[in-house]
Amino acid sequence: MATSFYTLGIESSCDDTAAAVLCDGKVLSNCIANQEIHQRYGGVVPELASRAHQSNIVPVVHDALQKAGIRKEELHLIAFTQGPGLLGSLLVGSSFAKSLAMGLNIPFYGVNHMQAHLLASFIEHPELETPVFPFLGVTLSGGHTQIVLCQAPFDMEVIGETKDDAIGEAFDKCGKIMGLPYPAGPQLDRLAQKGNPEAFAFPIPKMSGLDVSYSGIKTAFLNFINLHTQKETDFIKNNLVDLCASLQSALVKTIFEKINVAVEQKGITAVVLGGGVSANSEIRKQLKKKEKTDRWKVYLPPFEYTTDNAAMIGMVGYLKAQEKRFSDYTAVANPRLSF
Repeated sequence: MATSFYTLGIESSCDDTAAAVLCDGKVLSNCIANQEIHQRYGGVVPELASRAHQSNIVPVVHDALQKAGIRKEELHLIAFTQGPGLLGSLLVGSSFAKSLAMGLNIPFYGVNHMQAHLLASFIEHPELETPVFPFLGVTLSGGHTQIVLCQAPFDMEVIGETKDDAIGEAFDKCGKIMGLPYPAGPQLDRLAQKGNPEAFAFPIPKMSGLDVSYSGIKTAFLNFINLHTQKETDFIKNNLVDLCASLQSALVKTIFEKINVAVEQKGITAVVLGGGVSANSEIRKQLKKKEKTDRWKVYLPPFEYTTDNAAMIGMVGYLKAQEKRFSDYTAVANPRLSF
């Protein structure tokens, strides 16, 4: 490999069009075009997302190259999100990546989006340690909730996951019930910090093994709100911060119970978080407690690498390039791509 290996990462799995340039494991640029149009619908509209990607992909890639200070001819590899995600969105990124790679006559690599979230912690950062294998990866996002046994960068096994809703989906949908704007998760987190997490009790689902469920909490919360608003019109307004704190406590406890079991079962105390919900303050607080009380080694990615971003895609591409294994032109977008 060249002394300086330049990778262009492209991410388009959902509603963010992102491009990043890495020099080896260091991020030179990380550009994201958000799609605010979905806010009016309270969730991502797939058709609108794919159309917006088509408009955003060229400007975002151009911006990433300019900020990195390199020309496209200097690239050695293009890494793109192959899946999982929304098919229309994935097709925009994968088609662009393959076309650009073919035009530049350089290799490209299709990346598993979920692997990328857990490998985001391998991006060079002056203040953070790089994880050491083996570790337990915990991916928490709007579409996924997984506990993964990670033996090597490309040796990962899902050992527990949600059987219905993801934790991020539960945050957003329960936030919507309270009238919070989409995406509700970050605002719900901020409000929760001002409330009492023991003000209201919501059920913690009991699932076998390391699997979790969030649909039950969501339904219980909806029924609770309907019951109390019938008695008190301003119930949500008068109890908003306590509702947020109590709900967040239940959502976090649900996954934490399973992380504890996974650590005990596997005898691995290194835990790596990934995904947008890993930015949640309560989750980070509880993990930091475990570092002190149970001597866990916790790796939390910087906030800019928690949500969907192209830097993590580029990082996976760089790690794969070290093995000199790339995708061929038969690689296609796969909305249900698994480990």
